[in-house]
Order: sequence, then C-alpha cells, then structure tokens
Amino acid sequence: MRSSFHTIGLIGRSQQGGISDVLQQLMPLLQGRGVQLLLEDRLDEIVPGHGCELANRDDIGQRADLVIVVGGDGSLLSAARTLAKYGTPVLGINRGRLGFLTDITPEQIAQQVPDVLDGRFFAESRFLLDATVYRDDHVVGRADALNDVVVNSGTSAQMIEFELFIDDSFVYRQRADGLIVSTPTGSTAYSLSGGGPIMHPGLDAVVLVPMYPHALSSRPIVVDGNSTIRIDILARNSIHPPVTCDGQVNMTARPGDSVVVCKKPHPLTLLHPEGHSFYASCRDKLRWGDALVN
Repeated sequence: MRSSFHTIGLIGRSQQGGISDVLQQLMPLLQGRGVQLLLEDRLDEIVPGHGCELANRDDIGQRADLVIVVGGDGSLLSAARTLAKYGTPVLGINRGRLGFLTDITPEQIAQQVPDVLDGRFFAESRFLLDATVYRDDHVVGRADALNDVVVNSGTSAQMIEFELFIDDSFVYRQRADGLIVSTPTGSTAYSLSGGGPIMHPGLDAVVLVPMYPHALSSRPIVVDGNSTIRIDILARNSIHPPVTCDGQVNMTARPGDSVVVCKKPHPLTLLHPEGHSFYASCRDKLRWGDALVN
C-alpha cells in the first residue's frame, strides 16, 4: 500500500548509539512504500550507500509532510524547535532512555511505523515557549523551548534575586537558585525533578517552579498558557545567570536584565501510534505502582 505521506524526512543525532541500526531497518521499509526520503545531512556518513537525498533541517521542515526523529527525547526537542514553525508532524523512534516523546522502540518499527503511514495514529498539539532576554529595552538574546526555560545561578553556589511578573502583575520577589518555566510537555522532565506537578500534555498551562527557594512557603504556580511571564534579575546580583532552553540552548543574562517568556504561535504536531496513553507512559517511565508489586 502506498503511504499517505509522500515525502518523509529522517532526523537524528549522529553520535546517538544504535541510530545506524535503526536507520538501516527503517529506510528500506519506507522506500518500499514508495515515499521520497530526505535524510538529514549530518547522518550521511553513518548510513553508507543510502542513496537518499540529503537536506538540512530547515529544508526538511519545508518539504516533508512527516519527519521521523530517531534518538531520545533530547533529539526530538532539538528537532522540534526547528520543525514547529513549518507545521510538519513529527514521529519519534526511541534510542534514548525514558522516551516520553519518542515512544516507538526499534522492536516495534516493523508494526507501528506502517500503521502510522496508513493513518492509524494519534496526533496531539504541543506548544513551545519563546524566551527573550532584554537589556535596557534592547533584545540581547532569543531562543525557544518545547520543555522548559530555566533561569538559574549556573555553577555558582549562590542564590540569585529576581522579581516575577505575570501579565505585568507583580507576583513576588524571590531569592533562589533559579526558576523553571515549564510547558506540560516539560512537566515530566526537569520541572518534575524540582518538585513541579505532572501536567497532562493537553493542558493550555505553564508551571513556574522555584529552584531551592529561600522560603518554605514558595511553591510551584500553574498559570494560563497564554500568560506573559517576566523575570527581572535584580541589579544587585553579583553573578550573570544563564538562561537555558530545553537544557540545550544557553543565553547569559546580566544583573538588571529581564527575561520574558511566552507561548510561541506555532505548535508542534506530535504523532503517536494508535492506542497511545499518556498515563500508560507515566506508569512505564516513572514506574508508578512499583512499590505495590510483590
């Protein structure tokens, strides 16, 4: 049967363990469906004699009507920040650890990838965040994130002092190691480690998680997903706090700078095999209920 997707892009990290084996299994399957394959140029050397057209991520985003990311959640996070603006749906094959986003295992490729190509899949929309660093009303840095934006004290064993505003309304002044601004997608990642709640990916909400706050009453806050969040780094700070997006893109703020975080206009469309359940993923990845098993 010919696939309903006519042009498929393959993306991954060339350093990811086992990615060559997965691609060598995946590519003949896709070629047998009569689709045009676009292979990310950085993967050229790890699949000898592939015979596919090479393209960069932006070109793949513009031309493909499906992108398959091979790797862990980190690989998909990196790809999502490029692909979301093109509206290209993304399917993940897991070669990492937890795999909340890349939920097809190599053993499931032969069954689940053809099912997806035949239209048997579940599609969901995941929004991204845009983070902008302002200095004297000028933009000095901008990046986006699918999981989270983190303002923190870096490697220094010092707290930073900041003020938090939501939609220009003052929330609090805080001394802490930093603040995590997380999407529902990121609520099972770094935010969870900081004591934040798990949020269903269908929620239109953002959670703000203080990192080791110097106040016992300081707790995570869940706000509307369309909120504009501003973090003012007070001028009396002595360190330059890093601003990190998805743990992969780093900017540096200075005392007196402001970090503004808001929802990006273009969401990511993430595909899952039919029967996918967020709660089943939580049971599996987070080992819910293990203590009850004898």
